[in-house]
Amino acid sequence: MSLPAVFSRHWWRAFRPARTGINTRERLRLVTGALLGIFLTGLLCHLALGSAWPGLPWLLAPLGASAVLVFAVPASPMAQPWAVVGGNTLSALVGIAGVHGVHLLGSPELAAALAVATAMALMLALRCLHPPGGATALTMVLGGIADPAFAFYPVLLNSVLLVAAGIAYNNATRRPYPHMQLAPATAPLSGAAALLDADLDAVLARYNQVLDVSRDDLKDLLAQTQLRAYDRKLAEVRCADIMSRDLVTVEYGTPLQEAWALLRERRIKALPVVDRSFRIAGIVTLADFMRAAELDLYEGFDDKLRTLIRSTKSSYSNKPEVVGQIMTRNVRVAGMQRHLVDLVPLFGSSGHHHIPIIGEGERLVGMITQSDLVAALGRAVDPSV
Repeated sequence: MSLPAVFSRHWWRAFRPARTGINTRERLRLVTGALLGIFLTGLLCHLALGSAWPGLPWLLAPLGASAVLVFAVPASPMAQPWAVVGGNTLSALVGIAGVHGVHLLGSPELAAALAVATAMALMLALRCLHPPGGATALTMVLGGIADPAFAFYPVLLNSVLLVAAGIAYNNATRRPYPHMQLAPATAPLSGAAALLDADLDAVLARYNQVLDVSRDDLKDLLAQTQLRAYDRKLAEVRCADIMSRDLVTVEYGTPLQEAWALLRERRIKALPVVDRSFRIAGIVTLADFMRAAELDLYEGFDDKLRTLIRSTKSSYSNKPEVVGQIMTRNVRVAGMQRHLVDLVPLFGSSGHHHIPIIGEGERLVGMITQSDLVAALGRAVDPSV
């Protein structure tokens, strides 16, 4: 980075703190948790062992930083029970070893620096990276604490009690703790989910920095963000955007044989029935043919259907002859500018498979089927579909 770049406005802007994205209720929750956690930890340590070892402190200062992590960011990998207990205790032992090394090194500053660095290296190796651990190691060296027992009391006991308070308080206030850092094993992913996994791993590998959020939490945040974008995108889709415009229609007087032939040739399941002004008069579907032929029983299926669609030569007929006699008259329609999401309940719960779309003058302009809806949903999730 060049010298002018260092002093640029953009560089100085990096010093500006970002807003904390939590509401007043959450602020009160975490502040109250830290208060109760430190109070109970200190009180119990003081009552239990303070009188037995009056010369030892019953509460260690770096525990205040641990409380910030446990109650303010309980989902952080650095705030988990093993990180708190293991990180603080291990760092205390390293710091105590550093006190003994002062005589060999001849420099308390070097001993302090080595203690912090060694504690960090060991915490990373043992998966218990905990920022207050560095302060714990430094406290041991600066305080000249050389007794290994100090790592167990007060450090270990302080850490265990704080974690216990965190488990009780966070779960009571609906914050899972310990927070799951590794997702349960599931079946192999495929499609978009597998791509998201692979892309996330590639980006994290290139980023190559310690993050204060677990990989699976980050994945969940990305998935939720994608879902919100998908919902917003789907909410903008209108019927005119996805409807089928190549319509095959019939009229009230269209013979059943002709309508049945259209269904088979075009491989469709419904035909809108229109009047001379191209307004919807009804819809005829395969189900209408089945109902008119009384095909509730499989026996005689072919004969019943052939009898229904065959035109009667005489002027009198005791069966339906034209589409208007079997069509469904009560048809749900939608306007061209209606949002697609409004149609989802019609397809999902009311049994509709085809919805005619009307335009100016209530004339038929298109048709939306369940297949059109599924295709639109797929494009909203993946534009390449």
